[in-house]
Amino acid sequence: MALDFQKINEAAENYRADMAAFLRAMISHPSESCEEKEVVACIKAEMEKLNFDKVEVDGLGNVIGWMGDGEKIIAIDSHIDTVGIGNIDNWEQDPYKGYETDEIIYGRGGSDQEGGMASAVYGAKIMKDLDLIPEGYKIMIVGSVQEEDCDGMCWQYIYNKDKIVPEFVISTEPTDGGIYRGHRGRMEIRVDVKGVSCHGSAPERGDNAIYKVLDDIAWFRDYRFEKESPLLGPVKMSVTVINAGTQHNVIPDKCTFIVDVRSNELYSNEELFAEIKKHISCEAQARSFRLNSSRIDEKHPFVQKAMKLGRVPFGSPTLSDQALMSFPSVKIGPGRSSRSHTAEEYIMLKEIEEAVGIYLEL
Repeated sequence: MALDFQKINEAAENYRADMAAFLRAMISHPSESCEEKEVVACIKAEMEKLNFDKVEVDGLGNVIGWMGDGEKIIAIDSHIDTVGIGNIDNWEQDPYKGYETDEIIYGRGGSDQEGGMASAVYGAKIMKDLDLIPEGYKIMIVGSVQEEDCDGMCWQYIYNKDKIVPEFVISTEPTDGGIYRGHRGRMEIRVDVKGVSCHGSAPERGDNAIYKVLDDIAWFRDYRFEKESPLLGPVKMSVTVINAGTQHNVIPDKCTFIVDVRSNELYSNEELFAEIKKHISCEAQARSFRLNSSRIDEKHPFVQKAMKLGRVPFGSPTLSDQALMSFPSVKIGPGRSSRSHTAEEYIMLKEIEEAVGIYLEL
């Protein structure tokens, strides 16, 4: 299908004010994980205003819009929940007002990831306007919930409950102009140890639980798994939380610490956990094994097409909805990931327009 890029660019420019207004409207609704109902209603109303062929909200709360009537599905996914704003004093502008200059919109969610939602919704609209939906296909635009808190509950629900199986999925996470063809998995490990408490003046009468975890903590800091990925690098482990003790003069009788494990595609989470248990002395439990790494081959036609457009393929250090997608997927979206989760989060309007063009050509 030959694309008329002049018409695509003109359409994106014509919708620029509408895209900006839509993004400001999404930002105006605080939407931390599990609190997305208002922004879901906002997105549903925008899709209906733009005459999507079908708009629905599923049982988990994901908002889904459809364009086209073919049997095969190409999905564009944007999680619509955000992290909190942190200390409000760090923001120069109201994080929920969508403060705008001629080129930039500030506010929580602008970059991660409601800017992607704006480009996906209006990309689908322009595809319909210009009759660019490929024959035999339909476009599925997903505003997914609970990504920041639950790491991909959306697609577990869509795949297992609704039995929807796309041919391909694009995640609109901000990718700094590149295309992420793989991302790390994640596993949370909790380590518990028991000691014996006693008065702090006679520590020899007890068994200090803190001391019992020191060797294991050092192991997590220093150990290196053998297989390193050319795409994603080595497996990474970090002790991120430690809880022990009740007061200064009591020897602690228990200690718990949490380890954040980031896997590459060369290991499953189960394999990593089995290896970890061989090396530590304390009792360990994995919260879940489900968030494995994701990878698509560099020779896949979608990746090859993106490279021809000048998009450099990378491996992503962060997790996304892709962790629970059992079908081919990539991340490519407007904005820079370095702006995510920060005070003064923003996105440039030209980045949203650029993403619309990329999605249409891909």
